[in-house]
Amino acid sequence: MARPLRIEYPGAFYHVTSRGNEQKEIFKSQRDWEKFLSYLESAVERYGAVIHTYCLMSNHYHLLLETPSGNLSQIMRHINGAYTTYFNVMRKRAGHLFQGRFKAILVDADTYALELSRYIHLNPVRAGIAARPEDFSWSSYRYFIGNNESPVWLKTDFILGQFASTVADARKKYQAFVTDPMAMECGSPLDRTVASAILGSDDFIDAIREKYLPVKQGVRNVPAVKELIGRPSPEQIISSVRSVAGDEPVAKRMSIYLCHRYSGAKLKEIGERFGMGESAVAQASRRFAAHMHEDALLREVVEQVITGMNRIGTS
Repeated sequence: MARPLRIEYPGAFYHVTSRGNEQKEIFKSQRDWEKFLSYLESAVERYGAVIHTYCLMSNHYHLLLETPSGNLSQIMRHINGAYTTYFNVMRKRAGHLFQGRFKAILVDADTYALELSRYIHLNPVRAGIAARPEDFSWSSYRYFIGNNESPVWLKTDFILGQFASTVADARKKYQAFVTDPMAMECGSPLDRTVASAILGSDDFIDAIREKYLPVKQGVRNVPAVKELIGRPSPEQIISSVRSVAGDEPVAKRMSIYLCHRYSGAKLKEIGERFGMGESAVAQASRRFAAHMHEDALLREVVEQVITGMNRIGTS
């Protein structure tokens, strides 16, 4: 299994997930859910983690967290390690509880924090286990809308503060934001992740690449690093699309999506190439990602194009 890319620095935001080994349940009783939350609390107290949102599903969990001290790995060793020890002792078992290492995507919080918080809070609704997000007991949503008093260790003001200056107004507007009927129609914001490692604007990704990507030879072989530092040009992407899809109507939309995701070119540059505005490029990319999510045959064609792009990048 390819090594994941870990980019850690003070003040970084992450969307973190971890799944049960073999998709098995990691929470089997109320005490389990409560114990896991206690480890989130101790991660805040002992390691300075900032927990912005969470959702604990039966066989996985989601966190939106911030690391003021740049110590994501230390925080996650504490959370997953302590909970695994508790779970194994309680059930007289041994071995791994979680499937491999946790997955952490570095997030441009200014651009994606709100959308990710909504995505996290809507997980139980999408899974069909709750009709409304407030009906699910094991997420932070009920604290955001004021149904329950928020624990001290959960930070809601960063997200709520982007809706209104008063708490009451912010809660109402956040609830409307999350329960907007169109929200369920939106694809996952994580579909826009670059190199399975970074979710952010073009400027954010460029800044991370320049400042934080490791340059040691051994680390350059990590697939995510290779993708971020050796991106194909828009011309190469368009050529790869044409070689697979020809002049089919989908080819232009596929080229826009792949240029947006893989080339590292600015939205303005991509837009000029296709005769579109910057916002139109972003919207077209999102729509294509949503279409691809629903269409297995289209995903196969895109994978063929990506394979061709990779050959170009290594030739």
